[in-house]
Amino acid sequence: MTTEVLFEKHRGLLERAIVVCGSRESWTAFPDAPADHPGGEHARAEGEAEFRSQLGRVFDLEGPGALAVQTDEVSPYTLEPLGVSYRRAGADELFAAAQGAWPRWRDADPAARTGICLEICERLFRKNFTLAHAAMHTAGQSFGMSYAGSGTNALDRGIEAIAQAYSAMDRVAPQAEWTRRFGTTEVKLAKRYRLAPRGIAVVVACASFPAWNVYPALFASLVTGNPVIVKPHPTSVLQMALAVRICREVLTEAGFSPDLVGLAVDTVAEPITKQLVRHPLTRIVDFTGSAAFGSWVEANAFPAIAYTETSGTNSVLVHSADDLQPVLRALAGSLCLFSAQMCTSPQNIYVPRGGISTADGTIGADEFADALASAIQAISTVPKRAAAVMGTVQSADTLRLQEELVELMDGRGRVVLKPAPYEHPAFPGARTGGPLLVQVDVGDHDLYGQERFGPIAFVIECDDAEQALEQASRDAREHGAITAFAYSSDDSYLDRVEEAYAVAGAAVSSNITGPMPLNFSAAYSDYHVTGLNPAGNASLTDDSFIAGRFRVTQSRRLA
Repeated sequence: MTTEVLFEKHRGLLERAIVVCGSRESWTAFPDAPADHPGGEHARAEGEAEFRSQLGRVFDLEGPGALAVQTDEVSPYTLEPLGVSYRRAGADELFAAAQGAWPRWRDADPAARTGICLEICERLFRKNFTLAHAAMHTAGQSFGMSYAGSGTNALDRGIEAIAQAYSAMDRVAPQAEWTRRFGTTEVKLAKRYRLAPRGIAVVVACASFPAWNVYPALFASLVTGNPVIVKPHPTSVLQMALAVRICREVLTEAGFSPDLVGLAVDTVAEPITKQLVRHPLTRIVDFTGSAAFGSWVEANAFPAIAYTETSGTNSVLVHSADDLQPVLRALAGSLCLFSAQMCTSPQNIYVPRGGISTADGTIGADEFADALASAIQAISTVPKRAAAVMGTVQSADTLRLQEELVELMDGRGRVVLKPAPYEHPAFPGARTGGPLLVQVDVGDHDLYGQERFGPIAFVIECDDAEQALEQASRDAREHGAITAFAYSSDDSYLDRVEEAYAVAGAAVSSNITGPMPLNFSAAYSDYHVTGLNPAGNASLTDDSFIAGRFRVTQSRRLA
């Protein structure tokens, strides 16, 4: 299909996405329930078969580099290597390919690029079952989360970026007639404005949830006219390799070079990220990962512009509640969801030392911690339920972090719930681990004042709810936080919470209970990260996430 046909094919989707980006209402481009996939059971079976047929084989993707088995890529479900061979190319080879592909894409009409990117999104959705199995067996998510969170929800973030980018470019007038009198002479100028893409973009993915950040970064750069090199984590390559292949197929069909989207594969022993970030042709860097490396990226990417999402200490303030049971269920669900390996997972739960006021009386801090442990175990000790909610632990390092924290707790506070694996009903050897829940004092800041990645949570006793708010919001400002949660039957307290976190640059959700996951983030409606604290300098997806990826040049002639 021509680019004009592709744009018209997806015009309705684009227009709807632009509307909801403005209205912030609930909408999704694709259904997130596997049963609602238009391919039905046939597509589901085909997707699993396609995934399994790739194991132990060469990944079919043309490009520079020599083939090598990716030994770092091991399924957290089977603990067996996927055995896939990918091409490994040096940084110079990858940039040379992208640079050679760039001119026609740079000069293409924004509508043409937009139609192609939306076609890629549709193709990604068609292959969502295959992609979900790849995410499941690399990132370790449950199949349901892989299909929705790393599939349709991530695609919504990508489409959101496309819509925002198209709108930003559409606001730039292509030409203008300008007239002004200077003394007795009237000057008339014909002005022309050109959209100038910034240059080659490098997108660095995390291991546990790559698509959520890769899709918006990929499409934000691609639709604004920039080639993209995708650098997946060495333990979690396959889903991104599949996505890159789909990008390249659509680009080729539309008459453009497939090298506009490249794949940079490295290993744990020989990483390539620093070379990509520092390469003289790099103009845009999108990074998701640890705060320490994110800080390095921000400091070393220049002259490239860097967009980062890193880590933080997401907090929960428990002030009061008419009924504490729904609060406990919501917190337990969030602490168990994908074994708390999400950037929005809560970690620090603050409670007043004097207890939590409820309709049935005051609940002490010890009683609250024990009740939360019981609510967690209602999920983590029931294999079928745990499998659907918790999935697996992506890296064995996460389990070691739990062990280290238990040792640090010696003589301090209380270990309320020790981590315990559950036996996955479909994969008995899966790497699993339940949450570690500890109870500490607000003075034990060295224990909870940094991100402890994975299923680790602190119940933190404070003198009162005001001290809790002050400490939690200060940690968000100084150490980073993406989100926060509050429970209170006092609206004036919630008002103070919202004000404090607005200053700290973190989103806050109050009194959320029920079937919606506590830390669910909705594309088109929820801004993901603010860029106002150390948890990242970018936001999915506001105008600033788009604007730096292109510039405007102008020319003028006497009319």
